[in-house]
Amino acid sequence: MKMRAAVLRTIAPDRPYARTQPISVEEVELDGPQAGEVLVKIAGAGLCHSDLSVIDGSRPRPLPVALGHEGAGTVVEVGVGVRDIAPGDPVVFQFSASCGRCERCLEGRPQICIAHGAARAKGELMAGGKRLRDARGQPVNHQSGVSCFAEYATVDRGSVVKVDKDVPLAMAAVFGCAVMTGVGAALNTAAIRPGQKVAIIGLGGVGLSGLLGAKLAGPSVLIAVDANPAKLGLARQLGADHAIDAREPDHLDQIRDLTGGGVDVAVELAGNIKALETGYGILRTGGTLVTAGLSPAGAAFPIHAADLVTREISVKGSYMGSCVPVRDIPRFIEAYRQGRLPVDRLIGEHIGFEDINRGFDRLADGEVVRQILVPHG
Repeated sequence: MKMRAAVLRTIAPDRPYARTQPISVEEVELDGPQAGEVLVKIAGAGLCHSDLSVIDGSRPRPLPVALGHEGAGTVVEVGVGVRDIAPGDPVVFQFSASCGRCERCLEGRPQICIAHGAARAKGELMAGGKRLRDARGQPVNHQSGVSCFAEYATVDRGSVVKVDKDVPLAMAAVFGCAVMTGVGAALNTAAIRPGQKVAIIGLGGVGLSGLLGAKLAGPSVLIAVDANPAKLGLARQLGADHAIDAREPDHLDQIRDLTGGGVDVAVELAGNIKALETGYGILRTGGTLVTAGLSPAGAAFPIHAADLVTREISVKGSYMGSCVPVRDIPRFIEAYRQGRLPVDRLIGEHIGFEDINRGFDRLADGEVVRQILVPHG
């Protein structure tokens, strides 16, 4: 079928994007689903810093690429062998499909599936190849096997999680990345326990989701850290006990004073080295630093090796919040329904294709937490 999609053809270091227009909205050809795949009509797709990191070259991907990895929609068609999902079913995308057979999947870590990682690096789907072509008939790469900044997407069956029909789908898009990554980092990877002292560093869509997830765990002190005053204000509204401005020279000392020497758990969700250094610098003896923020490719983070032993410090990575999507997306949605996870408060504007470049300017400038692209208006 012919449809519109947002395509990135060149790395875009120059801003504003509203002027340079690195993302073009193009008419492309989308193939229907092969065996084990599904075709989804997109209801909404979130603009995320992970997309921005592809656009500005921080985390390069094969070009040209149809962007978008956080989204939700309705199944239109299923391929041969897909029996547990049907046309009309509402679904949320998850950006790391799993094969179910590799070592990582078999040990219960489908979010770091080896087969999907190999397909993602080539801009392909898990079954191999690409389902997108431009107006000249040239292949267009998929982003994370999803490419949901489009009217439709053909994806692996494992890239979608069925949800209840009463869930607002444009809002549900955020559960596929921001919520899974942030809430999962707090509850799954960090495994925050009641009474612990916790800091969340970086308050974008993922970071504020992490704050909400940490709040669910019942910490005795919950500290939000960012350099954006508006985001610090929102963090207080969402339940942070303290909001610390990372621009202040003594922000580490402020946190140590508030916690009597340091936090039990620091969760870094900003995706930069300074944020990691803040997280590491505020740990108490025996503390744990969890990072789910994607720093630029090749960036290095210095660790005092002796701390790992003499202070028993732990540093843990978290990809996709260490989530098992078919387990975690439904339980996070249920927490939202109960009013315990108000992620709808993270969503600002709903935009159309014509505003997508401007939308990434706003995201880069920290003006918004989450914008939702609504491709069908």
